[in-house]
Amino acid sequence: MKLTIVGGGGFRVPLVHAALLADDLIDHLALLDVDPDRLAVIDRVLTGQARTSARRHSVHTDPTEALADADFVFSAMRTGGTAARVLDERIAAGHGLIGQETVGAGGIAYALRSIPASLELARTVARTAPQAWLINFTNPAGMVTEALAAVHPRVVGICDSPVALARRAAAALGLDPASVEPDYVGLNHLGWLRGLTVAGTDRLPELIADPDRLASFEEGRLFGPRLIGDLGALPNEYLHWFYFRREAGTGGARGAFLAEQQDRFYRGCPADPDAALAAWEAARREREETYGAANREAAGGFERAAADLVSGGYEGVALAIMRAIGRDEPARLILDVPNAGRLADLPDDAVIEAPCRVDGAGVHPLPIDPLPDYARGLVATVKQVERWTIEAAVTGSARAARLALTHHPLVDSAAIASRLLADYRAAHAELGYLR
Repeated sequence: MKLTIVGGGGFRVPLVHAALLADDLIDHLALLDVDPDRLAVIDRVLTGQARTSARRHSVHTDPTEALADADFVFSAMRTGGTAARVLDERIAAGHGLIGQETVGAGGIAYALRSIPASLELARTVARTAPQAWLINFTNPAGMVTEALAAVHPRVVGICDSPVALARRAAAALGLDPASVEPDYVGLNHLGWLRGLTVAGTDRLPELIADPDRLASFEEGRLFGPRLIGDLGALPNEYLHWFYFRREAGTGGARGAFLAEQQDRFYRGCPADPDAALAAWEAARREREETYGAANREAAGGFERAAADLVSGGYEGVALAIMRAIGRDEPARLILDVPNAGRLADLPDDAVIEAPCRVDGAGVHPLPIDPLPDYARGLVATVKQVERWTIEAAVTGSARAARLALTHHPLVDSAAIASRLLADYRAAHAELGYLR
């Protein structure tokens, strides 16, 4: 089977490649990227990873060539690159707002770039590989997946945050993560783990009632036993921006750090594949160690534990989807797919993040309980913001983009929302379509 990774020069592509090397499902991996220099660097890293394997990959800058006959297309694009993220976050911070690239105001600017590019990809896939499943990890993943689902019949969005949260919670209870069934619900980067069932028993209340166990993993330390106890659930790490917006700061520095780090890595990556792999590993570890530093500081300051440094696992989720569909090996996964009547508070076509069953026939949303009281209002508001953003990206409506920014929970003024959109439009040539 053939997998094409769009954004094949991206820093996290070697994580996917490592997962593929442990399985024989994919016999042709094609990497597609608009930047041949970044693509060449990742090519060397992957060659280093595959030294002891017969598996080979191909690199492409031509979409038609890369996508032809693909069974799966993995979308991990970053339209505008890390430089655009830096601007997204700095412009918002300049207005005293949280600019985080998915949940903050920066997420709207990011989506306004990502959605048109993703829709163009979907059109290309329809022409060159109409049978392919499109697995979306392009951020903001929920919004991009919802836009894609309206035009492509086989699309599913993935995120590593829910699986990482469930894994850490299970480990805190001394459980094998593979043995637990997580009850997770919400939107992408806006969800809650509200159950952790093992052999028919929900073990999450036991964890929530134990401050010492909560203090043993990242989300427990971020949110603290009082808030977690009040909710009766474990929030996704990105909810820290909502629950502690005063303490968390504006989030304006992460993009700049990653831009500098990635520039250093890509420019200085050795030519030898083994050395390139070692350089990538060192950069990946630095990236993981510094992840969420501002939020951890706001929560009292703590270093990430060894268990927190383990990759969130989106590569494992992607592989599980491909195995379930390609080999008809059923899997229960937390995915971004249309609501399809599961949550009465949201439209049927609104993409949510919740458990699904995946098999050879495709992706099947599983029944879920209604949204809890603490989640209902926030989820409904953010979903409407997302839908205005999608409308703006699809129709070019500046009015819809202003409505999205004005009603975003982390934007506190309609006047600031208008100025923010003007600044984003001035900074990003890609937003010239807004009228």
